[in-house]
Amino acid sequence: MPVLAGIAFFALFFLGLYFAARFINHKASPTSKIGNTVFEVGHTSSLARGIKESGPMLFPDLKSPDGVRSIVLDHAGSDDATGWQVYYAYPADSTPSCLVTHVKKTRTFTDCNGRTLQVEQLDRPTDVHPLVENRVKVYIDLRGVTNG
Repeated sequence: MPVLAGIAFFALFFLGLYFAARFINHKASPTSKIGNTVFEVGHTSSLARGIKESGPMLFPDLKSPDGVRSIVLDHAGSDDATGWQVYYAYPADSTPSCLVTHVKKTRTFTDCNGRTLQVEQLDRPTDVHPLVENRVKVYIDLRGVTNG
């Protein structure tokens, strides 16, 4: 008898957990937010030097799981704390499905049609921005807010 009572207790307990989980899951609203909304890239000096030597940095899948929001980080100028720009990794005159690949050690990219593009020909996002904190660290802001 005690064994049957123990089995009944656990069966009721797990049945209660099942219905609680269904209730919570039913009330939850789906969200498309994945990961952090501000991505820390690194120190301004080392990043600027790396981009000068190897070209812009390509970050796949920062904004969406399907890769259509891959982001390119670029730096121009002699001041490490200024001149940062982000682009989406597809041409400005194309769709997000036409992802580019970086030509190593250059500032050029090749798109899905085989065209060679300069970094400035990539699509400039309105919802992604570079942030520089205290002239030392670079972040990519994925929150969709504009810089003041």
